[in-house]
Amino acid sequence: MGSKELIKKTFEAGDGIFRLSPVFVPRPFGKAGQRLRLHPDDYYALGLQRGSMKERWLASTITCSNGPLAPEDEGLSYVAVSHKSDERFTLKEAVETLKEQLIGEELQEKYGEWPMYSKFFDYINPLFHHIHHTFEAAARVGKQAKPEAYFYPKQLNNHLGEFPHTFFGLNPETTPEQIKDCIRNFEKTDTKITELSRSYRLELGTGWYVPPGVLHAPGSLLTYEPQWNSDVYAVWENVVAGEVIGRKLLVEQCPEDKRENVDYIFSLLDWEKNTDSEFRQKYFRPPISAVSENEYKEDWITYGNDFFGAKELTIFPGQKAVVRDDAAYGIVFVQGYGEFGMHKCSVPTMLRFGKQSDDEFFVSESSAKKGVTIINHSETEPLVGLKHFGPNHPAMP
Repeated sequence: MGSKELIKKTFEAGDGIFRLSPVFVPRPFGKAGQRLRLHPDDYYALGLQRGSMKERWLASTITCSNGPLAPEDEGLSYVAVSHKSDERFTLKEAVETLKEQLIGEELQEKYGEWPMYSKFFDYINPLFHHIHHTFEAAARVGKQAKPEAYFYPKQLNNHLGEFPHTFFGLNPETTPEQIKDCIRNFEKTDTKITELSRSYRLELGTGWYVPPGVLHAPGSLLTYEPQWNSDVYAVWENVVAGEVIGRKLLVEQCPEDKRENVDYIFSLLDWEKNTDSEFRQKYFRPPISAVSENEYKEDWITYGNDFFGAKELTIFPGQKAVVRDDAAYGIVFVQGYGEFGMHKCSVPTMLRFGKQSDDEFFVSESSAKKGVTIINHSETEPLVGLKHFGPNHPAMP
């Protein structure tokens, strides 16, 4: 736990910018893509029963829903106080202490917290067809909905995995009874639910927005994933890449008296969005230019929703720029090295589990508005970072 005095001292020493330590999260399902720049010996750092490391959480103030073996702080981002010690405190503690001084008056008054986080999502095989609950359905089990977005960074996709395609939603001609049969037969046979869906080949340097209640089976690219503060989900595919998925993951976030109710489980879907014949036109997200200068450029890569946004920042070789934003944000660098405000920044070749890095930061709203001076010390390659915002950036398309 960090004292208020330590939090304030660290905040002032960094001129309103915190350096964050990497947070890796294991999952018991699927196979790791091994593109997280994590040391090969550390993929089972928490033991075989927990599964391999498949996610890195970014600017997170929530814990993950990861079973009874997960420690209480799993998923929480920590602020690193100094390279010379292991002293730290959570970003959540920092928000609770600094409030609007860190996240700004608008987010503090409306949410009382930093309301989003992002992650790197890294599976070599496709994930199961699943949903994240709508706000109404999530509230019935004391959770929040989880709208989310995807972006596929070129720097972290040196290989494309086994299936670089994602299934979204359902074919427009699909009937409710076909899906209810999949629910009824979940423990009887391979329901092959993705035969009722549409698959899209994933394009590096682009992304998607996924509303709550929409089925999706993410493909095997490493994915940068801004999302709302929740880890709620329900799995609708029972066999994927030869792996059998238990019914528990379909119903565990339903009210207990509804877990055998096929109609209730079916109601978790947003049927209109799932069967929308214009799904790609509405939810595909190619980059949109935000700034283009001699020193740097920025593109919006997550936009067109009410919950969060993201930009890709590129500082050209040997250049220096003052970059301003009207909202607090987290940032993770994916290429290059240089300076970020008062901090050195560098993209790691290899990370160790539980150790510090210089690639991730959180920027207060006041520092973002004042402008962060960023210097690219390389004469040959760009310095590239991915910036994640809450819902209050006024320039988000």
